[in-house]
Amino acid sequence: MYSFRMNNTPEQILNTKDLTNKHGDSPDGKLIHVSVNLQQLALYAHDQLLQRWPVSTALNGIGNRNGSFKTPTGIHRIAEMIGDGTVPGTVFKGRVATDQCVDPDARPSATDEDLITSRILWLQGLEPGINQGGEVDSHQRYIYIHGTANEARIGEPVSQGCIRMTNTDVITLFEQVKPGTLVVIHA
Repeated sequence: MYSFRMNNTPEQILNTKDLTNKHGDSPDGKLIHVSVNLQQLALYAHDQLLQRWPVSTALNGIGNRNGSFKTPTGIHRIAEMIGDGTVPGTVFKGRVATDQCVDPDARPSATDEDLITSRILWLQGLEPGINQGGEVDSHQRYIYIHGTANEARIGEPVSQGCIRMTNTDVITLFEQVKPGTLVVIHA
């Protein structure tokens, strides 16, 4: 079982056997856990913590409804991985790499522009009526884990619903997961 410290409370346990029985196994036994309260993403493999990174979730908080600009909660899978082999800092428009590139080694930007950079992990909700189907479909909402040009704001809720990471961190995560990896997002 994976365990997560949430909001300075005692450990909460997520039963991975129940999770995989209901939603299937992740490739290589990996699982991504996103804590909105902590603004943190953790990667686990076979119940062992591999790494944690700071993230930025939605300015508007959590919520699954289309048009809410909120970060959806619940169980997801990585549906698609986009950007393999592109230059770090590459800007994506409509999931297509452009000629534009932000310098990931430059002083962090404080831009308000919500650029999607370096890599995209496109999420698919697995819970009908919660994050799958109708007005709550995470995939149709284009919910990603992605790099950002606004690295100065990582650790603060500032996104439009996606989960932002630094360019270096999202590339590192991208190289360690596969399509089908389970992603758990909660407050």
